Amino acid sequence: MVGPVGPTILDNVVIVLDEPKDVVNVAGVIRVMKNMGLSKLRLVNPDEFDIRRIGGIAHRCEDLAESGELFSTLREALHDTVFTVGTTARARTAQRNYVRPRAIAPGIVAKASEGPVAVVFGREDRGLSNEALDMCHAIAIVPTVTDYSSLNLAQACLALCYEIYLAASDEAPLPKGKRDVGAATHADLEEMYAALDRGLHRINFFKGDRHPESVVRMLRTIFSRAEPDLRETRLVRAMGFEMERYFDRVAEGEDEPQSPGTDDE
Repeated sequence: MVGPVGPTILDNVVIVLDEPKDVVNVAGVIRVMKNMGLSKLRLVNPDEFDIRRIGGIAHRCEDLAESGELFSTLREALHDTVFTVGTTARARTAQRNYVRPRAIAPGIVAKASEGPVAVVFGREDRGLSNEALDMCHAIAIVPTVTDYSSLNLAQACLALCYEIYLAASDEAPLPKGKRDVGAATHADLEEMYAALDRGLHRINFFKGDRHPESVVRMLRTIFSRAEPDLRETRLVRAMGFEMERYFDRVAEGEDEPQSPGTDDE
């Protein structure tokens, strides 16, 4: 048995279930969370969330079920998180930051010292959508044998939560830098991506084989790997704003576009 883990780190790890179908699976996840010292549960449009029934399946876990939060969209459930790890049974066609649970667990623990970290699980029959995976900094894949690779929801959750618990037991929070300004939340990052998208549209960047969806997805992958803090996120967002505003000024005759190198010395 591993020794006790400080409450602050694990209290900042949030398990998010996106549109779970079966209350039995939800109860299984809650029991896993109780085993591994996690207490924050968020559910997005569950088919059923009967606390009494959950209590009958996951004994002595009613407190965790009662504290679960319900949301209508995944974006709302992630609004205050500073880091998001999605899960999938297999790598998708789109390029993403795929990791194994053991590799990502220390990063989850480190990020949890800065704010809420979400670990997101998809619907039992189809997993997370590509749109949901786009919201994640990293995608965890639990390795299994190829001829029987399917895990149920609670099993997948256990694989992640076990590694997180071990990492939290072994690792002390990393000291923050002197100029630390805090982590960017999911909402901060989404505002940054939206500003970049609008700005790139204004400069006519999307042409030829530069499709908006694939370009923005690649930008998400790059920034997820870089993990920008709040100040860095705001700087990039401001770049997107300035691209928009510059062309607004040109349209109004307040400014004229210049070619590179034409500024006065």
